[in-house]
Amino acid sequence: MDWRLAKGVTRMVLVRHGQPVEEARGRCYGRLDVGLSSAGRSQAEHAARFLAEAPLSRVYASPLRRAVESAAPLAQLKGMAVDTEAAFQELDFGLLEGLTYEEVEKRYPAVFAEWMAHPTRVRFPEGESYPELRERVSSAARALRSRHAGETFVLVSHGGVNRTLLAEALGLPDAHLFRLEQGYSAVNILDFHGDEPVVKLMNLTFG
Repeated sequence: MDWRLAKGVTRMVLVRHGQPVEEARGRCYGRLDVGLSSAGRSQAEHAARFLAEAPLSRVYASPLRRAVESAAPLAQLKGMAVDTEAAFQELDFGLLEGLTYEEVEKRYPAVFAEWMAHPTRVRFPEGESYPELRERVSSAARALRSRHAGETFVLVSHGGVNRTLLAEALGLPDAHLFRLEQGYSAVNILDFHGDEPVVKLMNLTFG
């Protein structure tokens, strides 16, 4: 990977967190604060090694533990702190947090049916909708790009956050969001020529 930037280009590197602990899998865990499994820690270390030569100005992360733990190997490698940004947390599933999908279907059948039919339109009870996530994430990402104009920075967060920013860069409508795969510890690179994005790399994963 050539990490050199042309003059005036801002590079945003998006990294999804590594695999979470076993008890989170198969459940709604947007805001559920779970850590990484041993496989997830290994994935984070591989991502850090891939990014080792990048001239980073800052390492940002969602404040949720799985994101902070995923950012830690890279920050340590670069001799930096991990700066957390609350706007990049995963979707808030509200009353569905921590439930298995089977439990959601049983307890909230109408919500589950709407979720399966229109995942980017449903609003989760006492949680949020995808358009609300999109607005907070897009606004916060614009602020980071402005703060680091002409530099390279990393944001370690979540699948929903990464898909949002990639879809925005590619001009995809909300309904096509899940056409974008984001594996655990996936690395994505977006270069911004002013406000014009170019997707340089997408969904590079490590084991």
